[in-house]
Amino acid sequence: MSGTDGIPTVWVFGDQLNRERGALAGRQPGDCRVLLVESEALVASRRWHRQRLHLVLSAMEHFAVELRAEGFEVDMRRAATLGQGLRDHCAEYDVERVVAMEPASWDAHAVLERLGVELVRNDLFLCHYDDFARWAAGRKRLTMEDFYRWQRLRLGVLVDRTADGGTQPVGGQWNFDHDNREPPPRDGRAWPPIQRFELDNIDRAILDRLPSTTFGADPDGTWPVTRAQALTRLREFIDHGLAVFGPHEDAILAKEWKMAHSVLASSMNIGLLHPAEIVAAAELAHRRGAAPLSSVEGFIRQVIGWREYVWGVYWLWMPGYRAGNALNATRPVPPAFTGAAPTDMACVASVIRHVDEHGYAHHIERLMVLGNLALTAGVEPAAMTAWMHASFVDGADWVMLPNVVGLALFADGGKMATKPYASGGAYINKMSDSCKGCRFDPKLRTGPDACPFTTLYWDFLARNADTLAPNHRMARPLAAMRNLRDLPAVRERAVEVLQRLDAGTL
Repeated sequence: MSGTDGIPTVWVFGDQLNRERGALAGRQPGDCRVLLVESEALVASRRWHRQRLHLVLSAMEHFAVELRAEGFEVDMRRAATLGQGLRDHCAEYDVERVVAMEPASWDAHAVLERLGVELVRNDLFLCHYDDFARWAAGRKRLTMEDFYRWQRLRLGVLVDRTADGGTQPVGGQWNFDHDNREPPPRDGRAWPPIQRFELDNIDRAILDRLPSTTFGADPDGTWPVTRAQALTRLREFIDHGLAVFGPHEDAILAKEWKMAHSVLASSMNIGLLHPAEIVAAAELAHRRGAAPLSSVEGFIRQVIGWREYVWGVYWLWMPGYRAGNALNATRPVPPAFTGAAPTDMACVASVIRHVDEHGYAHHIERLMVLGNLALTAGVEPAAMTAWMHASFVDGADWVMLPNVVGLALFADGGKMATKPYASGGAYINKMSDSCKGCRFDPKLRTGPDACPFTTLYWDFLARNADTLAPNHRMARPLAAMRNLRDLPAVRERAVEVLQRLDAGTL
């Protein structure tokens, strides 16, 4: 045990595992002590996916080992709460000064302020939330596309200099989204493989002590827990996945859990990779002719556009944002989602299988299957947010709140999305291979064989017609709903669908 030595403690959280960023930047062994706290309260706070909880705890332990190998004195401790861990650490080491990077979550930020921890700027993103707030100030409406173009210009990403000294987007346009909406291929092609990392003694020890309340498959080495593993995953994607990523990024295949998606978000969200190095690698791949612009632009838009936009609006609208429930949705998370019951809905069954096996589903599976069903069924936003936060390896408060409350469930009344992302079975039939083998027919909205997505889509419009009427983008769908001759029968079928969804018998 150390006595009073005058050196500060640098407190590092489980989503800040980066040696070169935040309060650790520029530090050398001997000029600080490093604290990492595993909070028993956080571990017990919800029913976590085993791979999510294992990822964070294992990455923290591995980070501590790497810092010790570099010569740092590291206090890696378990405590009842984060605050108790800090108090115990300060008492043991007689610490007078504690420094930390700003936490990514609003609640953790408030806790550290109450504890008197000295905070340094969070630099794990390319746009700090203060900079985002200045960009947003005075705008009548915030759109991700405007933010994304601003990011491209300020960061110099995928832009070229013109003869007159100005800038223009590479390829002459900002967005190649129209090239990246192909339905799932039917040729049985192979998708880019990824290396599975061998579990070590740290991994196995953490796996042995995961609480019995966790769910999902055991870790299999899919998710990087060290910087070296994360760099391997990045190289794999750039070399093998990026070129084929774009065209089918919105498609769903039941037997392909990741297709050509990068699966880098978990590494970014705990600090093992920085978005700047990911974007630089992707842009370089295009510049050297290794990947088409449509794929590279689409991927970079996810990183510096959507991801950073979500981070920005989270901080701009918190803490009141989490209470959003503009459609007054009150249903529980369906048993078909939580694993409490099976389902005959083939698309839901395949996505939930991906979640169970990997703690992951790609963005369209999340939005247009899980989110779409939760929206049209009227699942309560806070419950859906909590479930998704606990179920995905890349989950975080700042990730899930805007994506669920704002995008998937339209619970913010349209602050983030211009219209609800609701659709019937036709969209899923077009963009997935699930409907062909499903007992439900996406073309039917009434009767025992009607697709629940199709039935609930029209019922959702009828249920929320008054609330959605002022939205000009909903005029055509609402008019189509009113013209349905069988609307009463559709709504009667919807009552049965919702009852069976709640009961876990759908």
